Amino acid sequence: MNRIALVTLVVTDYDEAIRHYTDALGFRLVEDTPRPDGSRWVVLEPAGAPGGGAGLLLARARTDPQRDRVGDQTGGRVGFFLHTDDFAGTHARMRAAGVTFLEEPRHEPYGTVAVFQDLYGNRWDLLQPAAEA
Repeated sequence: MNRIALVTLVVTDYDEAIRHYTDALGFRLVEDTPRPDGSRWVVLEPAGAPGGGAGLLLARARTDPQRDRVGDQTGGRVGFFLHTDDFAGTHARMRAAGVTFLEEPRHEPYGTVAVFQDLYGNRWDLLQPAAEA
């Protein structure tokens, strides 16, 4: 079996990113290991899905080209998709935590969805697939 295990997300600061993804978005810190070069191996995954999907590998931007990509890794398009089995509850919790939603929730044939921004401006879909509604 093949699957995508991790997706790299370029951030400006490990600790602020960990706080945002755990506190506001509900992720779980899986690993935070210092590396000899001064970087850290930081892995997060959605709290309700241990091992069930791709996790995030946080990579601190170290060069100007990397810093230029923070918050715009997909050219302004939605690049990340956070599935939930309780859209209303997850949406309310995230809004209360200060997450910026760029639209009101909408119902599509594939499920209930709303676009939001993470701490850096990357666009995400919060999505409850129709099969889980």
